[in-house]
Amino acid sequence: MSISGSAVKLLPDLFIRRRERSDIDIDPTPDSRGARDSRYPLGVVMVLTAGFCLSLGGVLLRSLETSDGWLVMFYRSIAFTLTLLIFVGFRHKGRVAASFLAIGRPGLLVALVTGAGAISYIFSLLVTSVANTMIILSLTPLCTALLARAVIGERVRAATWAAIAGALAGVALMFAQGFTEARVMGSLFAFGAALGLAVMIVIIRRAKSVDMLPATCLGGVVSALAAVVMIVSTAGSFAVSAHDLGLMILLGSVQIGGGFALLTLGARLVPAAQVSLFALIEILLAPLWVWLVVDEVPAAATLIGGAVVLCAVVGQALVGLSEERRA
Repeated sequence: MSISGSAVKLLPDLFIRRRERSDIDIDPTPDSRGARDSRYPLGVVMVLTAGFCLSLGGVLLRSLETSDGWLVMFYRSIAFTLTLLIFVGFRHKGRVAASFLAIGRPGLLVALVTGAGAISYIFSLLVTSVANTMIILSLTPLCTALLARAVIGERVRAATWAAIAGALAGVALMFAQGFTEARVMGSLFAFGAALGLAVMIVIIRRAKSVDMLPATCLGGVVSALAAVVMIVSTAGSFAVSAHDLGLMILLGSVQIGGGFALLTLGARLVPAAQVSLFALIEILLAPLWVWLVVDEVPAAATLIGGAVVLCAVVGQALVGLSEERRA
């Protein structure tokens, strides 16, 4: 799945671990007095690069010769799983088995929703425009805020309620020119991906002392197994061209695997609200790449509605950043 929604205020909570539980020698984000980590510029570069990697999903999918979503899902998931497995090994200094055993039942649930979200993300991009998918995915922080309020009792700020209202208005504007089956189905898939990411974040917020990166890795196994079942049940073939195989490996390793890894490291050096702003580069660049490479131009209603949604999300992030500075 895309961490398009990674472009949100709450997403860094998915990655930021207590220092005593981390095996990577990276200092946490600024302390309560507002002191900035000396490696803050490195963190900014990591987060921006993560957003760049994540933004490549749409253009890579559009460049494929095959339109079989399950085939794409299979090879992308394998590449993603192997990439994160390497990263888990690095993070836990070879204690891979122990890190997977430590995730418990919450981790298994994270794996399931991660796998389901990844499937929803791919099929959304296959049936609707990249811009449409990215705009719906940008609703992730708002979904997370509401879900966290219902499940773990976190307070929803007035600014968040205002952002939710603005985002809903933006989505309504997106469909001002009418409903089409592809747009509706693609939007539902994208919302499923956003909701899956929101569920994953809330679960991880409840189990803050457990490193859920291995669970995210297992999410790749879940989506790969689902793809195998669907391909076999439809008597499909696993054969792909060398061209498509290379692009699918890039989707799994660089686009999502590299994006996750860089965001994991960068989010520890940059305040959460700033991460949400910097990571918006994914939402902005993804439609640009498909416009430049495959001439996919978003509809006017999509651009107008998307601008409203992005303003709502950016406004929420700015409020969070202001609160961090006051703290």
